[in-house]
Amino acid sequence: MEFAEAVETVLRDLRAQCAVQPEIRSDDTIGITLWAPDGSGHGLTPHPDGTVAELLVHLADQVQDWAVETLWSEGVSAIWPQCPTHPDTHPLTATVHTDAAVWICPKERTTVERIGELKSH
Repeated sequence: MEFAEAVETVLRDLRAQCAVQPEIRSDDTIGITLWAPDGSGHGLTPHPDGTVAELLVHLADQVQDWAVETLWSEGVSAIWPQCPTHPDTHPLTATVHTDAAVWICPKERTTVERIGELKSH
């Protein structure tokens, strides 16, 4: 999986469940940057080595950082993605489980969904 394809996989989850959406800019020298409504940017970096699942988790962590900071600055709940079992208490955590990149509930350690497959709510 190429870097741009991995970014698009993670961004599907952001589009499905985040109240604030980034402006996405791609540049051959800088890479891919997510821009918030307040004008701040957050560059996405590739995982230097590792599996496709590790790349997706690495990117999901970066996108989650952008989402939390942006949601907070917009004055809305800074939890993304929401845990469906424990809404408004904690976000899901990206991890590799049985060679797949998944979102888990950090409290119960249960898999909620594969990264890139979160449903809109």
